[in-house]
Amino acid sequence: MMAKQVEHDQLYIGIDGGGTKCRATIYSAIHGVLGTGLGGPANPLHGFERTLESIMVSTQLALQDAGLRVEQVHELNAGLGLAGVNLPSLYDKIMRWDHPFKQMFLTTDLHTACIGAHEGEDGAVIITGTGSCGFVLVEGKSANYGGHGFAQGDIGSGSWMGLEAVKAVLLDLDELGPNTALSAVLLKHFNTNTAMGIAEQMAGQPSSSYAKLARYVLDAAKAGDVIALEIVKTGADYISRLARKLLQQNPPRLSMIGGLSEPLSEWLDPQVAKQVELPKQPPEMGAIYFAMQSIRRQSEHLV
Repeated sequence: MMAKQVEHDQLYIGIDGGGTKCRATIYSAIHGVLGTGLGGPANPLHGFERTLESIMVSTQLALQDAGLRVEQVHELNAGLGLAGVNLPSLYDKIMRWDHPFKQMFLTTDLHTACIGAHEGEDGAVIITGTGSCGFVLVEGKSANYGGHGFAQGDIGSGSWMGLEAVKAVLLDLDELGPNTALSAVLLKHFNTNTAMGIAEQMAGQPSSSYAKLARYVLDAAKAGDVIALEIVKTGADYISRLARKLLQQNPPRLSMIGGLSEPLSEWLDPQVAKQVELPKQPPEMGAIYFAMQSIRRQSEHLV
């Protein structure tokens, strides 16, 4: 009886790491959520050391928020959902990390987002934030679509919208493409009056810098700008096709998460939009469920 009590009072940390930020939540099976923390970008594809730093910053802030001592990091069963670890080389590299946790269980941010959205049950999820992708989990079988990264994919995402806006504005300013209201908006945003001024400031910038421009595209589309409308409709059409692909697997639920999930929903195919349900829990809780499930499987193997 005593052993069962100890087992149920295990501490967990769920970490959701993406291209823009890293969120951590500490959880107790008895007391629920104890604390949260927020770190910087955590996509190992775009910086391995930065990813580890972001994980540790978010963990330390979560420990502090939970009123736990720094050394109690060694008591945490960690579930990590990270962007980029669908690539075997990055997965292996993270797994070789001399981490400070009691145990560490690693999977993709898509997987943990899906587990969280459906509270540990089967379902499908579309992420529309800095990037875009879809994931479905039904009866132990999973599949993912899209998520090929900036700038060869991620249609319908914030970074894709921002990139399309910059390309359209540069054509307009060079008088090689149609006029768009986005030109005046981006010139003001970058505090310049030339196409080269924009190009120079965006040269070599990461996807997150382009994603910050997405709100201008959505605002201009709502105001009726033809170019902005075309960008938003193209992105929404892709997300609708992605949703239909996921729904072919007959998941019990479909959710959309990410910064663009709400503003994009009104542009989706109406048949798709009415099937989208709100996520039940955030991805970092999905990472906690993943750690719990992994520990349960470990104990079943020991029996």
